Amino acid sequence: MLPALLLTAGLGTRLRPLSSMRAKPAVPVAGEPLIRRILRWLSAQGVADAVLNLHHLPETICAVVGDGADLGLRVRYSWEDPVLGSAGGPRHALPLVAADRFLVVNGDTLTNLPLIGLVERHERSGARVTLAVVPNIEPGRYGGVLVGDDGAVTGFVGRGSHRPSWHFIGVQVVEATAFAGLPDGEPAESINRWYPGLIASDPGCIRAVTTRASFSDIGTPADYLATSLAFARAAADEPVVPGSPLSGTRCEVAPSARLVRTILWDDVTVGEDAALTECIVTDGVRVPAGARWQRKAVVPVGRCPAEPGDDVVGDLLLAPIDRTTLP
Repeated sequence: MLPALLLTAGLGTRLRPLSSMRAKPAVPVAGEPLIRRILRWLSAQGVADAVLNLHHLPETICAVVGDGADLGLRVRYSWEDPVLGSAGGPRHALPLVAADRFLVVNGDTLTNLPLIGLVERHERSGARVTLAVVPNIEPGRYGGVLVGDDGAVTGFVGRGSHRPSWHFIGVQVVEATAFAGLPDGEPAESINRWYPGLIASDPGCIRAVTTRASFSDIGTPADYLATSLAFARAAADEPVVPGSPLSGTRCEVAPSARLVRTILWDDVTVGEDAALTECIVTDGVRVPAGARWQRKAVVPVGRCPAEPGDDVVGDLLLAPIDRTTLP
């Protein structure tokens, strides 16, 4: 199987305030960091060599991945300062990846896509880039890929477009030549800038493969909560206790506290008579006795600036989680 470059350098702006504590790929999903889930999926399909690009809170990623040996592959890191984006990042990592053809995988999504079929379709087509796509059933949330009858990508549309489109699920096969024209160290986005230029200069060089693979996103706190609950198969009224898939390490929950569909990261303490529903409590937080919180993301004060709608309770910042339909 081809080597893989994982895009893990982003700032995670939409995941605020959670991304002030950990880089998005390092957040726990039902007891396991997201990036480890992605690497485990790649390893199971024969990927033996992976490169992760790093910028925002890189230590939180390195701490849970290391050299990748326990996941069955070799992991190396491509450092970025400033962050270079979804096209500039691959360009900068080309010498480290050291392959004419490789996978590029987003570090903030989960899928069960079979890679071998995507790679074979790419090889047969002669494309420079092949994107894995599914029907875009939520165009209000996701931009889309425009695909011709022959499978060639003809363009891209933004969120809210009424044009029928496909949803890119964050996995692609690329030729190194697709990025070679970018100056190294220059920030650039692939779909928003670089790929449209490639299509204009070489129509048909970017193609799409449609799939029925699953796709789970953690772009926002609401997405993250929904995905984590789904992976944990959390029942509607099942209490969260230390040792459960929704609880991190070294957590203490008072016997009289009640936590429902709530995620605890590491080193969390929950006081007596606290009642939390659909909350995300991050590393090191001490939930005061008697707290009554619903759909809040909780971080220590000072990790990120307060925004309109946030509450400050003692030394904690509570940010509302946008309401979505949860599983």
